[in-house]
Amino acid sequence: MNFLQGIKVVDLTAVIAGSHATMLLGDLGADVIKIEPPGGEHFRYTWDSAFFLPMNRNKRGIALD
Repeated sequence: MNFLQGIKVVDLTAVIAGSHATMLLGDLGADVIKIEPPGGEHFRYTWDSAFFLPMNRNKRGIALD
């Protein structure tokens, strides 16, 4: 379902709560753009990617310095 189609969300979050909230917005049709530092967010490499990747589904991403 695309309840939030046409809505843009900037994701500046890290860890579980923020990633989960923006994942749900993306699931509902929002255009979510995740912004990370050049090396990626800290938890990208400390948690198993089997956990990190699903939490960031339906998002576009960019690394900004």
